[in-house]
Amino acid sequence: MSQTIRQHQILELARREGNVTVEGLAAHFDVTLQTIRRDLTELADSGRLERKHGGAVLPSGTTNIGYEHRRVMNAGAKAAIARACAASVPHDASVFMNIGTSIEAVARELLHHSGLMVVTNNMNVAGILGANRDCTVIVAGGMLRRSDGGLIGNLTTEAIGHFKFDLGIIGCSALDRDGEILDFDFQEVGVTRTIIRQSRRVRLVADHSKFRRTAPARVASLRDVDAFFTDRPLDPALADLCAEWDTDVTVVEPDDPTA
Repeated sequence: MSQTIRQHQILELARREGNVTVEGLAAHFDVTLQTIRRDLTELADSGRLERKHGGAVLPSGTTNIGYEHRRVMNAGAKAAIARACAASVPHDASVFMNIGTSIEAVARELLHHSGLMVVTNNMNVAGILGANRDCTVIVAGGMLRRSDGGLIGNLTTEAIGHFKFDLGIIGCSALDRDGEILDFDFQEVGVTRTIIRQSRRVRLVADHSKFRRTAPARVASLRDVDAFFTDRPLDPALADLCAEWDTDVTVVEPDDPTA
């Protein structure tokens, strides 16, 4: 097994169990303790795990995982979620797309849509959709967050307030069991709330890893979302709440369950 695949599986075990141990991982993968310690050190250095005595745990709920690593996490699920979400976007629509790797996956699926006007605070989305000559792209200005190409802050919020969108497509950092949509950056929270307020209908895209995470800032609730696209069924209690709130939930099959 390659180191990349092994580290991916270590992360999946950590998400499922909450923590992993050096001895347990060495036995699971049939490798030496030194190999596992090296894997855990690299995962910790990249921000994907936190080292603890004898093992590692998921990062705390106050900082996000690095952008480059979020890009490749659950790639198959994100691709399938993006395809389903894009299929629900009509041609000739005005759309706002915010920050996140799942949102960027949706942008790639919109490359063949016609007549779109897309407003975004995501420099990566603007770059992707710039290749669609039948799409007008407007960038909402603000303070650049270099870690992921996002534009945030009061200037961004003010710019968004000048529009009324047919659709707002948003991502999130975490989703708790009560359906609360959470984020790490307080400056981004105000932006996303404005997107929701200025959109006639709202789509949320988030893969199952967001169900296991936590973040300190509340953005909104699934009650405020018209449609949620994900890759795993919700807990029955939350699914019942979504039905009560008229929040449509679409569960897709990942392109590659191991991606």
